[in-house]
Amino acid sequence: MKISSLNDTVRGWFIGNFNPSVYKTEDFEVGILTHYKGQIWPKHYHKEAIEINVLISGSMKINNILIKPNDIFIIEINEIVVPEFLEDCTIVCVKSPSVPGDKYEDE
Repeated sequence: MKISSLNDTVRGWFIGNFNPSVYKTEDFEVGILTHYKGQIWPKHYHKEAIEINVLISGSMKINNILIKPNDIFIIEINEIVVPEFLEDCTIVCVKSPSVPGDKYEDE
């Protein structure tokens, strides 16, 4: 058995084709992400990966659509998103495949 800590990850990403990773794979990425109320996150999209998210706590908007705890929201390839964090949020995020650097800001 191997025991690790989320404190040793980069922004909560712990599985994927990057370092550090507790399980390295090109197939998918998993992160438990924290975003704070009012945090600015740029309008962006992914060219190669689909992103499946579950909001665990807090509230937020994606493209002006309210997301509440237990909501699952899927961001398709090339879909431009504008996140807005209304409260401190915890999100479980799965991206497939794992392609480091597959995040593009949209002007």
